[in-house]
Amino acid sequence: MQHRIAVVTDSTACLPAGAGAGVTVVAVQVVGGDVPYLDGPGVPGTDADRPVDGTAPPTGEPPLGGRPVGSATRRSNDPSDRDPLTPGGERSKDDPLTSSGESSACDALASGGERSEVGTLASSDESSAGDALVPSGESGRSGSGAASSSDEDRFTGELAGATTSRPSPARFAACYASLAAAGATGIVSIHLSREMSGTVESARAAAREAPVPVEVIDSRSIAMGLGYPVLAAARAAAEGASLQAVASAARRRAGTTRTFFYVDTLEFLRRSGRIGTAASLVGSALMIKPLLHIVDGRILLLEKVRTASRAIARLEDLAVEAAGERSVAVAVQHLGARERAEALAERLPKRIPGLAEVQVVEVGAVIGIHVGPGMLGLTITSSDF
Repeated sequence: MQHRIAVVTDSTACLPAGAGAGVTVVAVQVVGGDVPYLDGPGVPGTDADRPVDGTAPPTGEPPLGGRPVGSATRRSNDPSDRDPLTPGGERSKDDPLTSSGESSACDALASGGERSEVGTLASSDESSAGDALVPSGESGRSGSGAASSSDEDRFTGELAGATTSRPSPARFAACYASLAAAGATGIVSIHLSREMSGTVESARAAAREAPVPVEVIDSRSIAMGLGYPVLAAARAAAEGASLQAVASAARRRAGTTRTFFYVDTLEFLRRSGRIGTAASLVGSALMIKPLLHIVDGRILLLEKVRTASRAIARLEDLAVEAAGERSVAVAVQHLGARERAEALAERLPKRIPGLAEVQVVEVGAVIGIHVGPGMLGLTITSSDF
């Protein structure tokens, strides 16, 4: 039997430029003003600009086109319209950094340009699934590689109150049906941690009614912690692997992946509910730069460092420790700090003997709502299978 396995993810994957050929990305709904809109790959000149099935959204769905995000933000009053980062929106008693906020972790929230409800990334893509950073398509980069005050002002005024909601089961159902109609014999659908969003539950609900077998996988991560399992699955699918083999490739890659990151300021963590006001004020006064990591699908505080230079140095050390002697790929992720990220990427080959690949990826703006411009992170994964 010839296998034609489709790979699906959501727009929190933040895939690198040019990666993910053939991966179908289900868009998220963004509420950043008067009306919601769908945000997804939005790569000009490719099928990512259009729904896979070429149809308009179902009745009641938000419009597909992106629009400017104004400083005046309307939040939905219906809790079911929002997607808490933790089930029920409850903050963990043991984890002061677990969010009680209303946004998913890495959804691109840019204005301008068309966005698709469901898009397939082509090999000629020139931007990532989540690389739009600030309103009006501005890059948010400064010459020093650190975030500028104008970048922070834009996040403060335009993005701080924005929310996202998970794709509905109906949207996943339409995606799965379209892929089956196009000839897929099975689907592997890989998504961000259920501890951060209910997206994976929407996918599972749709999978039960899909016309072909669907394996839904919780990556237990976000950004490239999700992106690496997606790319592993896409590679296996392109080689003609079975449904079980494609799913296994994604799970194995997810199991070898570690993510660490640090933030320039505690203010955005305070706004998103990850730390209290008092802790934010004390942290700012002491110039504390928290180092965080993802453990079993949750964002947890790892260490506190006093200066940015020490934080970056410690981040580098953590990557070296996580890599060990194995062959690894590393994604350096940032928000408005490309030069700083590229400098870190250039140092890693000297410190990690088994480094097979290093990429610099600019993440989506919704993670910026929680951590702010200047964020720098590392995702490390095995590359020897």
